[in-house]
Amino acid sequence: MTTIDTFGNNLSKNFEIVNDLPVEQQLETIFRNRNSKTPTGPDPVGLEILPESTKKRLEDDNIEISQGYPEIPPSENIPIYVDEVLKIRSFETPYDDRAKNADPEKKALFGAAKEVIHLTKNIGTEIVGLQLVDLTDEQKNELALLVSERVVVFFRNQKLPPSQQKALGSYWGKVEVHPQATHVNGIPGTTVLWSDYSKKKGNKANFANNGLQNWDVLRYQHQGPFAWHTDLVHELQPAGYTHLHLDAIPSLGGDTTWASGYAAYDKLSDEFKNFLDGKQVELQSLHGYIDRNDPLGGPKQVSRVHPLVRTHPVTGWKSLFINRGHIKRIIGVSPVESDLILSYLFDIFEKNADVQVRFNWQPTQEGYGTSAIWDNRVSQHKNIFDYEGDEPRHGTRVTTLAEVPYFDPNSKSQREALGKPIYKWE
Repeated sequence: MTTIDTFGNNLSKNFEIVNDLPVEQQLETIFRNRNSKTPTGPDPVGLEILPESTKKRLEDDNIEISQGYPEIPPSENIPIYVDEVLKIRSFETPYDDRAKNADPEKKALFGAAKEVIHLTKNIGTEIVGLQLVDLTDEQKNELALLVSERVVVFFRNQKLPPSQQKALGSYWGKVEVHPQATHVNGIPGTTVLWSDYSKKKGNKANFANNGLQNWDVLRYQHQGPFAWHTDLVHELQPAGYTHLHLDAIPSLGGDTTWASGYAAYDKLSDEFKNFLDGKQVELQSLHGYIDRNDPLGGPKQVSRVHPLVRTHPVTGWKSLFINRGHIKRIIGVSPVESDLILSYLFDIFEKNADVQVRFNWQPTQEGYGTSAIWDNRVSQHKNIFDYEGDEPRHGTRVTTLAEVPYFDPNSKSQREALGKPIYKWE
């Protein structure tokens, strides 16, 4: 082939044509080839540091780990382009929240429990004396309602195989299967949360840097646990109920903190609530992808628009649906105004202890673990990395996708609905 430039010069003597494929196809080939060099399937590296308590839990569930753990998704299944990600879940699927079928008094759940402990006034409840694997459908419905109201619910001393953890998630809705997340071998949708493994694979988290994400999430996203965030907000139907089960717990440290979107909204003045009600925000993914229309323009995040104030379909309460990790802007105001308003709203979640609960996982009896189940629609959360990897901390997470977020102008705030005092600013 002879190639002529715009000045009529014969360029074939100066370079060789590699192929005539479009740029986007060449880039995809490059990325696929790069990813193909990364091992997929069960990872032998994980076996070197697998906690004994985790190993026993997996083996008791007949999970094959002789070749490695956890399982890395096939590189050919990882989307390269933004439009590929959007196509994964680009249309609305029916969702019927199980909590709508629950007895408001939760007699089946509370009647079977040895104790029900509310950890704070506004958020967090611990249930004592029940095994999640033994719950009836009636109790599962009531548990979903309790989570919707109390934001996060805890269960200690749980004998919970990963397969049963996923089955519980499937009862509540469609389990999210992340194309890039490691999972329990043979059980996609049971995402592995394991900081020791992450450090083994190159994460450089330490005491000095693990809080930097609180100032700049994108710049420091690979250093330490994530900043305050809500899972999968960039989805058309973002995350609803999430269930994290820890089967290896440090003797001290590694707590997790949650904050209530209900309570955060009620911190606002009536005038500010009226201003925010009905506003929309652009939310984006953590991972970046190639834009076919600008393939050399750098990674692009998946973005979707959702209400800033969201109405919960079961409680009917309003909640702030924003978080520092994934939000890009408030639509309809200037960039400066958006940044100022969002900075204030982030601080409400992060700086007010009375909208938060801090849970100390604590080691359980041998062969058992601890579970936290929360509602992503009305919360933010953050892991605390004070244990610095000195002891094993391993967990599996199952997340179900909920409804398309909406705002009902006739809905009430939590305090308004419960008849609690609302301070009027003069």
